[in-house]
Amino acid sequence: MMEHHPAAARLAEAATAAAQHQGSGNLLRVVLVVMVVGCVLTGWFLLRGYKRNDD
Repeated sequence: MMEHHPAAARLAEAATAAAQHQGSGNLLRVVLVVMVVGCVLTGWFLLRGYKRNDD
């Protein structure tokens, strides 16, 4: 039976499991990919308000 955990606790558990299983190199790659995707999504979110409607 699954217990309810906050999202942060689940992410920490997953990161710990990944670090133990695969080593820190793959965990670092995952962190970097998540950071890049987060930056792209943040940029899209901020810049979408500046688009021009030339209708």
